[in-house]
Amino acid sequence: MTELLYQKDSYLQAFEAIVSAIDPESHAISLDQTAFYPGGGGQPNDTGWITLDSHSIDVIRVKKIGDQVWHTLNPEGNLPQPGTRLSAKINWDRRYQLMRTHSAMHVLCGVVFRDYGALVTGGNMDPMEGRMDFEFETLSKDLVHVIEDSVNKEIQKDHPIRVQILPRDEAFQIPDLIRTKINLLPEGINEIRTIEIVGLDLQADGGTHVRSTSEIGKAHIVDYKSKGKINKRIYLKLDE
Repeated sequence: MTELLYQKDSYLQAFEAIVSAIDPESHAISLDQTAFYPGGGGQPNDTGWITLDSHSIDVIRVKKIGDQVWHTLNPEGNLPQPGTRLSAKINWDRRYQLMRTHSAMHVLCGVVFRDYGALVTGGNMDPMEGRMDFEFETLSKDLVHVIEDSVNKEIQKDHPIRVQILPRDEAFQIPDLIRTKINLLPEGINEIRTIEIVGLDLQADGGTHVRSTSEIGKAHIVDYKSKGKINKRIYLKLDE
């Protein structure tokens, strides 16, 4: 089982770990603990490096399978054996951009849910930009401008962003915890991680976020499209 360090501290950039298992065919290792986000919920996996015997090896993919997080290494580097202690570092510039983006998507979600009651039907993101689908029947250029203005007003309020890990029964007593049209949380998960933008939004989420909305920066809705009768897509981009 890999301890998920990123769940409690999104700002952890470097850590030490012990190799718990290897997959020679995929040139991947599982660690006893990791700060690498393995992807999910629309947020891409982290990349970075491990250091072994003073040599740096690229971590090119990260994926969670069951209770283990697998780190795929550059095949030109050596594959450390189980029991090996190593140091690791995430690509912080990329991670921080994704943190800002993910938090911006939650502000967008919070504003749309608060003001229009629309649920999320899908979403995806890359560093500094993303798209989110909502259960809207109609979406106009004027309404998009109103939403963008509301999003930036909330960002500027410098809302704290809090992380909690709650027992499943306690978490599901929170009204509107699931903002997606379909509940994507498997029955077997006993603890639920929640992200709260204090005063705006509270929902279940496994990704990494900034500590305050002021870190997000200015957001722009750069496009919108109809993806069905009651499914509208909004594209968001952040200033560098």
